[in-house]
Amino acid sequence: MEYRSNNNVVYSCKYHVVWCPKYRRKVLVGAISERLKELIEQKCSEIKVDIMEMEIMSDHVHLQMEVDPQFGINKADRSIKGYTSSALRKEFKELTTRLPSLWTNSYFVSTVGNAPLNVIEQYIESPKTSERMPRL
Repeated sequence: MEYRSNNNVVYSCKYHVVWCPKYRRKVLVGAISERLKELIEQKCSEIKVDIMEMEIMSDHVHLQMEVDPQFGINKADRSIKGYTSSALRKEFKELTTRLPSLWTNSYFVSTVGNAPLNVIEQYIESPKTSERMPRL
């Protein structure tokens, strides 16, 4: 397993996030879809979020990403959605006529990991857990 670090934390926090346009409208097509990909990549680079996978469907966005736990998944989601909504609504006026805002406030998030739950439980319950901890 590969770990990342900042000044205070060694981590591996990977998430699968899905969000939709308001009313689940199928507006993420063509030039809007392409520009959305660029904007997501720009914002993620700026806030130091690593994109592992990205898929833009006509009515929702899938991102698999790694987020610093001190920044947090909620702040990452709000940053990406706020930035992309503002930019896309300025560039594509058709997004302002039928939608009061581009994105819904809600989103789906699930952690993504390599180890099955029972392996993690055994790791935590093991009396010699500290011997297997990553070096800080």
